[in-house]
Amino acid sequence: MIESPNLLDDTVLAPWLEANVPGFHDLHELRKFDTGQSNPTYLVVAESGKYVLRAKPPGELLKSAHQVDREYRVMKALYGSGVPVPRVLAISDEDSPIGRMFFVMEFLDGRIFWDPALHELVHDHENEHRAEIYDSMNEALAALHNVDVNAVGLEDFGVAGNYFERQFSRWSKQYAASEIERNDDLHKLIDWLSTRIPSDDGQVSLVHGDYRLDNMVFARDSARILGLLDWELSTLGHPLADLAYQCMQWRLPHKGGFRGLGGIDRQSIGIPSEEEYVAAYCKRRGIGEISDWPVYLAFSFFRLAAILQGVYKRSVDGNASNPEKARAYGAAVPLMGKMALEMITKEG
Repeated sequence: MIESPNLLDDTVLAPWLEANVPGFHDLHELRKFDTGQSNPTYLVVAESGKYVLRAKPPGELLKSAHQVDREYRVMKALYGSGVPVPRVLAISDEDSPIGRMFFVMEFLDGRIFWDPALHELVHDHENEHRAEIYDSMNEALAALHNVDVNAVGLEDFGVAGNYFERQFSRWSKQYAASEIERNDDLHKLIDWLSTRIPSDDGQVSLVHGDYRLDNMVFARDSARILGLLDWELSTLGHPLADLAYQCMQWRLPHKGGFRGLGGIDRQSIGIPSEEEYVAAYCKRRGIGEISDWPVYLAFSFFRLAAILQGVYKRSVDGNASNPEKARAYGAAVPLMGKMALEMITKEG
């Protein structure tokens, strides 16, 4: 029987927390967040305050997936660098009280926006506030890509060079390992990308790997980002991978499970166009116009499809963090392939 990722035994966890988290005492409650598809994430309430615990899921895992130790390391390195991250407090080994690796970080008391159209903003200056939120995201992304990885001790956090080739190889293999029914569109996309993957141009930066609105905690009274979350896919790589991945948001449909900006009159609600967002990023980083932009977008569509397929496969195997959402993600995979093929036919 596979252990449920939703249950943690507070009687065995409390002593570890008191021994390893500075100042921690008197555990009151463990509550699983509905989010955190890849790695189960919990709110920890104690007499000493609130914390967040993020763990590997139980069961057999794909190689190189669910590396919570990498999340812990990168956030620890970036804390105080100018890139907003929560403060990490402690990490276990694999032989932990819950039988798998986890780490504990501070709880950020702020807002998470799940709708990229920011429809929940309804005050008098909502358009201005939406523009500020998108500008804050843009500023943080440029700051991340400007980090000197040697200065923060992350020079060995990945292999420098040939990022897109390596990532394409990795996700092609992981998609093949998790594919349940053959999807011709995804296979056509893989074939198209195999001949167009960008060659190494010498750019190397720290990349987040899942840079999007709902992986950020914003201050309650401003557009300031308190912390970027979910660093599981971070590595040394090419900065345009993060930019293209976020810009998929402008193209994905707003309806259904994607929560994209497709079909939204963005100008009327204060959200910049994709072109304006990319131009602002390039200006902040001092780089010129990006050539072959559709290739970077197509790669991002494929990579996301491979990630979602892996989540769906875990639901089939019985060890998904949120089985219902995982099944919905699986149903979205064919749409990713279809949209990518339509895009490269029109723009590529």
